[in-house]
Amino acid sequence: MYSLQDCQTIINKKLEELQLPVAPGNLYEPIRYILELEAKRIRPALVLMGCNVYSEDIQPAVFPALAIEVFHNFTLMHDDIMDQSAMRRNSPTVHAKWNPNIAILSGDAMLIKAYELLSATPAKYLRGILPVFNQTALQVCEGQQYDMDFEHSYSVSIEEYIRMVEFKTAVLVAASLKIGALVGGAGETESACLYAFGRNLGIAFQLQDDLLDVYSDPSVFGKVSGNDIVSNKKTILLVEALDRARGNKRRELYHWLGMSEFNREEKIAAIRSIYQDLELEKSANARISCYHDLALANLNTLTIAPDRKRELLAFSSYLMNRKK
Repeated sequence: MYSLQDCQTIINKKLEELQLPVAPGNLYEPIRYILELEAKRIRPALVLMGCNVYSEDIQPAVFPALAIEVFHNFTLMHDDIMDQSAMRRNSPTVHAKWNPNIAILSGDAMLIKAYELLSATPAKYLRGILPVFNQTALQVCEGQQYDMDFEHSYSVSIEEYIRMVEFKTAVLVAASLKIGALVGGAGETESACLYAFGRNLGIAFQLQDDLLDVYSDPSVFGKVSGNDIVSNKKTILLVEALDRARGNKRRELYHWLGMSEFNREEKIAAIRSIYQDLELEKSANARISCYHDLALANLNTLTIAPDRKRELLAFSSYLMNRKK
């Protein structure tokens, strides 16, 4: 069985071999730049791992795995513009290093490149995986729109937030596993179980990102700590704070959310203090554990030998203990 690390190594090597035109430089150089940044390559690795659950030959899954990774980085390039993020993976974002117009157009080219890579999948698999890729790509856009809509609302429910997380983040993790499984020869029932595993794990992954943005070491996490707080971005912490805060804490929370000019560090410290008083870190960790348990239950429904699940179990454990 291939480990997560094995699959990450394969993907990194294949990305290095990816041929992109030289000119125009301002179109293709940003693509090279974002793909060369240090990254975990989790989603494309999951395509290979999903395939490996059912087949020893993972080569037919390489092109869809690369398509997933290029598509994911396209979404990051555009998300960074919308979020006005200056840093990605300890490096300047594409729009900060070049400009937003270049980042938009380079992102568009990446989406086309993703479909080009997907179309290189052996024809006998393409018919099954293309609808999964298409549906997922659209859901990711829907999730991003929900995320942007939530920026202007203080009445986002936890259920609405989880739906946004599912579409924006979890479905791509889920689709990676399902696409890999379909290429590996899995039937619809088995591939659906792996999809559910990835969906619940993906939700846990994003909720953990919410925590890491507030409580992590920026030098490890790869982004400036507290960006979500500064931008009033809806996270599981803020959504729950808006639901639970009462009296002076609620007034203080709304005070900071309504300020257009403020000291960055002062705002971060004040919001963190509110989160601490409401025990939201504990609550978020409990929610993360719940989705992780649901993912393990999905994995246990697979009708395969236990050793075929070993690497996915190791991956889920890694995900629960990550620091970045």
